[in-house]
Amino acid sequence: MSDRHALSESGRVPVPPFDPELGVVLAALGEESREPLTPDNLAARQERDAAGRPRPTVAELRADGRFEVAELRVPGPPGGPDVTLVSARPAGLVGPLPLLYYMHGGAMVMGNAWSVLPRMLREWALPLELAIVSVEYRLAPQARYPGPLEDCYAGVVWVTEHAAELGIDADRIVIGGKSAGGGLAAALALLTRDRGGPVPLGQLLLCPMLDDRDRTFSGRQMSGRGIWDLTSNATAWQALLGDRYGDPDLPPYAAPARATDLSGLPPAYLDVGSAEMFRDEDMAYANAIWQAGGRAELHVWPGAYHGFDGLAPQAALSRDARHARTRWLQRLLAQADPGRHPAE
Repeated sequence: MSDRHALSESGRVPVPPFDPELGVVLAALGEESREPLTPDNLAARQERDAAGRPRPTVAELRADGRFEVAELRVPGPPGGPDVTLVSARPAGLVGPLPLLYYMHGGAMVMGNAWSVLPRMLREWALPLELAIVSVEYRLAPQARYPGPLEDCYAGVVWVTEHAAELGIDADRIVIGGKSAGGGLAAALALLTRDRGGPVPLGQLLLCPMLDDRDRTFSGRQMSGRGIWDLTSNATAWQALLGDRYGDPDLPPYAAPARATDLSGLPPAYLDVGSAEMFRDEDMAYANAIWQAGGRAELHVWPGAYHGFDGLAPQAALSRDARHARTRWLQRLLAQADPGRHPAE
């Protein structure tokens, strides 16, 4: 059966084809990389991720003096441990810089604050003259909800309060993240609104993980396809929520797709692949922002699976996605600084 007429794992539901370039990369992945995440293999996967994921040192991130980089230990949430923030900015820039406050991906159970920085420094910090703070939030199941989110909240409050000494413009802080980090960024936007905390300039939500209920059509449609499916997603949400998994009264800060009030949020950028399980929940979230009178820009990349731009960075679709994200950031930052204009 050709990919054009491929069916889901059930054999009944047609599925969108993968982009040809992306499909080649996916097919070349080993079985270990495509193995679903389960409660039985979660601990082993966490160990493998920690051992195998590149974690650059501060010296490496400084890139022979191109960037100023520091690890900061700041007060965590009440009753919780301190939070580590990795602060980075292009060297030699004068004046307060806009900030991207970023939460890494990894399904709430993997990843770290350091490994995401090299690409962001190269692709965003340098051309946009942007500072970046990456948050090392606690991972599940060792820390369950609300621990990881409260870490992120404590960090953004501290950064905002210390903006002057960090050389950051407190009025131009964009919160963002990818996958699980995108879900945390969406939850952080809700939490800062409802607590009267720092007011982000915008929220950059890249293939965000938003819905613990796994009821969408795309979730079923793409089961067994790509690198992330219903089995993996359920495992991650169970790790985060513990006994609260499936709770009908789960707060929206745990799973932003449950929010019934999306008014008063900062402008949002969302992107997702047409061939991944998060497609429908991310599209629904953008639509709910519009229905609440808010601003959202949505990109659905045809034939893209979850995490496509990281697995196939040179593919044409990956380059287009990165360019669209950068242009949104340029426009957003320029609107907040009338003296500057988006780059042509």
